[in-house]
Amino acid sequence: MATVRPIREEPAPEPVGLHNRAMDNLRFIRDTMERARAFTGVPGWGGCIIGVSAIVVAALTARPMTTEHWLMAWFMEGMLAMGIGSIAVKLKADASDEPMLSAPARRFALSFAPPLMVGALLTIVLYRAHLAEAIPGMWLLLYGTGVVTGGAYSVRVVPIMGLCFMLLGGVALFCPFQVANVLLGAGFGGLHLVFGFIIARRFGG
Repeated sequence: MATVRPIREEPAPEPVGLHNRAMDNLRFIRDTMERARAFTGVPGWGGCIIGVSAIVVAALTARPMTTEHWLMAWFMEGMLAMGIGSIAVKLKADASDEPMLSAPARRFALSFAPPLMVGALLTIVLYRAHLAEAIPGMWLLLYGTGVVTGGAYSVRVVPIMGLCFMLLGGVALFCPFQVANVLLGAGFGGLHLVFGFIIARRFGG
């Protein structure tokens, strides 16, 4: 006759601590709110400063000059604008006590950057093809595209500004070079001034 042996019971799993469960819930809520939050770190006053510098460059390049000198002037303006924009974003983030590289800011940057990189490549292509008259319109169009796509994660005024850039760019493509240069100044100068002031007044900095 077989011997009946008692079934060995498996040890019960350790209960999940209430503290750990609460921390998981808080982490989920924080991540969800961060994904839903609009990026408000677009610098208003920084945009105004960029606008002033662009108007100065547009005035300087209105006189007859070689394509190389014209490109160099606007290239230097682009580098200056990037520096001003970066400093302005950092100052605005510090003033609002928010991290500069928050999730909304990263999504804005990842959407904004690709059209600018495409614009840099097309500038080389158009210059080598002796089609410099198409460069101002192309710059305005692709910059506006970047602002619209990045603005999908920002406040509503930002994509509206991008659409205005795209509209100017579309017009500039069919204008003589000197007129296109004026529109370039109106875009990077005038639009940055107007919308920068609106952003600064409504959303701080």
